[in-house]
Amino acid sequence: MGYYLMYYMTGFVMIPVFIFALICQSSVKKNFRRYSQVVSRSGMTGADAAWRLLQLNGINDVKIKKVAGTLTDYYDPRTKEICLSEDVFNSRSIAAIGVACHEAGHACQHAEGYFPLKIRNFVIPATNIGSSLGIPLCLIGMFIRSETIAYIGIILYCFVALFQLITLPVEFNASKRALETIESNHFMTDSEYLGAKKVLTAAALTYVAALASALATIFRLLLVVNGGNRR
Repeated sequence: MGYYLMYYMTGFVMIPVFIFALICQSSVKKNFRRYSQVVSRSGMTGADAAWRLLQLNGINDVKIKKVAGTLTDYYDPRTKEICLSEDVFNSRSIAAIGVACHEAGHACQHAEGYFPLKIRNFVIPATNIGSSLGIPLCLIGMFIRSETIAYIGIILYCFVALFQLITLPVEFNASKRALETIESNHFMTDSEYLGAKKVLTAAALTYVAALASALATIFRLLLVVNGGNRR
């Protein structure tokens, strides 16, 4: 009974993180929506900008394709494809160019063997196990009153936090590459550049929120297990 009472009592730990995550998501949508309506004077589409960034970095074996959805952009290192959402691929907006260059930044990281990206890819299998089994195993351990199983679950979930931690330099570096290329190669005017920077900065904060959520979850589980054991 002690475990379940502690689990609900420690819910307060997640409240600030939940609010922060909501603010970050709202900021991303707000900035993307705002700067999606501002057309860049360069006349480039998101796909054009991504292609140009790749060319400037001597990368010729990466494909750029359109995928369904909104803010569903990503780089797939397995197929060497930059997948741009419908709102980015053909759009000539500031937001589209910024997002497309960010994804092209990931392609550059992959091409040069960026070390944090290698580490992140290495821990993905453990992260998948931790995200699917960590919390359930911890709860099972509480249910059968097995401290060992509960802590194994917490340790597994720590890989989720590790993944989010490693993701931060990967994402911040991709944005840095994008913004440096945009500025030094005159993809945009100075005022447009500031808009693209706001979009990418807002997006980066969502990864900070994800890390905060993972750490808060671990802290909560530790409070529950330790508190339940003292009852």
